[in-house]
Amino acid sequence: MPWYLNWLVRAFLLASIAGIIWIAFDPGAITAFVGDQNESIVTELRSANTQLEKVNAGLKSELTVLERQLQIERASYADLGRQVKELTNENARLREDVALMQAISTADSKVDGIKVSSARIEPNSVPGEYSYRIVLLRTGSRSKQFQGHYQLVVNLLHNGVRRGMTLPGAGDNGDEPYRLDFRVHQRIDGTFRVTPGAVVRSVELRVFEGRQAQPKLMQTVTLS
Repeated sequence: MPWYLNWLVRAFLLASIAGIIWIAFDPGAITAFVGDQNESIVTELRSANTQLEKVNAGLKSELTVLERQLQIERASYADLGRQVKELTNENARLREDVALMQAISTADSKVDGIKVSSARIEPNSVPGEYSYRIVLLRTGSRSKQFQGHYQLVVNLLHNGVRRGMTLPGAGDNGDEPYRLDFRVHQRIDGTFRVTPGAVVRSVELRVFEGRQAQPKLMQTVTLS
């Protein structure tokens, strides 16, 4: 082969190899390829993120509905609890009224005096607070009013020590709330408080007539 053809063939081969190398390692082509791959990955991630957002929104909606249902159920339970408590108290009052009517009809008309028809003492929801309801009944002659006052002696246990608390106490403003004035019967409703943590064992009721120093009636009432 003539020398110029030999160099022409070599030049063609070198140009072909250079073209192949350029095409294979063209930065633009590589960037375009990588860019296509990244765009595909980003698209998939965006699609997955959209699906997760939809699922998250659905879960939030379900959670909101469940929370509302729970609030409604709690309110219903609270209403039922209040209704049960009210019915229980009303039932207790009705039983007291029936017992009172029976006691009035069967009271001994020959013996003048005072008796306890019913008594109930129970703790309240406030720590250390107690409520009481006592019904006094007149026996014997009821031609005149019974006038006097009553006194409560609370026997309690605090830190292992037994002690008593008298009501009305020295710090009370008079004994007007403890006055008694009735011909047949009188209901006594009230509350008292003790030191939180103290345990009330019993309450002694003392009924005084007029200004007498000695009680006409003394009776111990245990907690309901």
